[in-house]
Amino acid sequence: MRPARTPLTTPARSAAASPPVRNTGPADAASDGSVFRAASRRTILGALAGAGAATLLGAGSAAARQAVDRGGDRTGHGLGDTLLVKAFPDAETERMRLARALRSSDLIPTGRYAPPGRPLSVTARPAGGRVPVLHIGTFDYYRTETALQEPRAIPLRPGRNTVADAHGGPVHLSFAGQGERAEVTFGSGTPRMAVFELGRTSEAAFQKQLDERADVPWVELITDRAILTLTREGALLYRDEDHAALMGLFDTIIDSHARISGLDGRGRINRPKAGRYHFNEVSVVPSGVGAYAWHGYNGFPRAYMDRLCTVAGLGTRGWGLYHELGHLHQQGAYQADQLTEVTVNIYSLAAQRTLGQPSNLLTADPKTGLNHFQTALPKLGADGVTYENGFGAYEKLVPLRQLELAFGEDFWPRLHRLVRSEHQHDAPVDDYTHDPVVNARQYLALASYAARTAGYDLTDFFVHRWALPIDSAGVAALAALGLPKPPVDPSALTD
Repeated sequence: MRPARTPLTTPARSAAASPPVRNTGPADAASDGSVFRAASRRTILGALAGAGAATLLGAGSAAARQAVDRGGDRTGHGLGDTLLVKAFPDAETERMRLARALRSSDLIPTGRYAPPGRPLSVTARPAGGRVPVLHIGTFDYYRTETALQEPRAIPLRPGRNTVADAHGGPVHLSFAGQGERAEVTFGSGTPRMAVFELGRTSEAAFQKQLDERADVPWVELITDRAILTLTREGALLYRDEDHAALMGLFDTIIDSHARISGLDGRGRINRPKAGRYHFNEVSVVPSGVGAYAWHGYNGFPRAYMDRLCTVAGLGTRGWGLYHELGHLHQQGAYQADQLTEVTVNIYSLAAQRTLGQPSNLLTADPKTGLNHFQTALPKLGADGVTYENGFGAYEKLVPLRQLELAFGEDFWPRLHRLVRSEHQHDAPVDDYTHDPVVNARQYLALASYAARTAGYDLTDFFVHRWALPIDSAGVAALAALGLPKPPVDPSALTD
């Protein structure tokens, strides 16, 4: 689900720092990368010239290199205090490029923690005019104190900055741009979180961090595509998991969502999202809510940890995460309010197929023994039955799956690419307005984009069989596409 109210944004506050400099110099390279490992300042410009999503969380003094040679923490936590970062497009720019309803994350992990109220020294050395922004705290949308609902943004200035945050929390960066480069150096007293970095941290090294950094209340697990931010208590519940396998699963699930979204890298608008997706343990959810999605992240309460933090749970019972991540992929052009919790499961089903799970649409009701196809299809065309009022949530998903069955597993990727080609500047979607005019337009958009993607007239499928709320003007608009009737009846198909 998604929150039913707009979150308040905490204003960024100024950091005490050296005098600002003018923003000079245009972007010189594109990248979806974030933080990079390097040996010295001399190597940074060359190292950052290439694209890369490889993470780094460390630096490169001689002492740091000696620590690596001695078998130290290869994530870089404990290997020095300088991060080498490369800019990539911010979350709103990416939301518009991908024609999505919600912004996703543009945060860069640092592995650092800011204790409440303690001043930290942060030195920024931009190679061009752009300077990273520091973020302290986590996402926790339903906290009553608005300052704790999202991280606090602190713009940095070139040179030394002294920053502090009353609440403290994990430290991240954002660096919006097109390949600009910078170094960010944390003062030697900045605490480090226990961090597992896929492909760079051994399980033994991570376990050692968990033991040695017991005074830091947050833990992060990261890949090139994901940030998982957990309380220390939450992380310790499942510390015996295979964390490489767990984070590999996160990347697999993210990839399943990218593929069903048609993000095949062909052309600028079909590249996967820059930066990572952020999964955050939260302290508060409303009664009956298992998890949620909102701008920038997915939120999971402690009760969901058995699926969020275990290989078996995420790999076999992770529908909640597949679903919430799906909200960050939904396209606003065809998202009527009652479709918000339906089209999202296009991505959930894709994750199930990728992981070799049986489809939730084939789950049998224990009382009737019937699955969702079997309960939905007999209602089609019945008097008084409409899409909005005659079907349950999973039954409403059936026609979306039938389009794949009729027109191929590449149906939704092709539709996503078509929508992106025509919707590059849409505003974020407020799907709780219940505006009948907006809803009618978006139902018609779904039917129209589906017909154009399939290459067939789907009026009978959408209007007469599934009874979507498309009026006579909408029917005329579909007829005006001039498409032939489909060779099969999609509404008769089942898995």
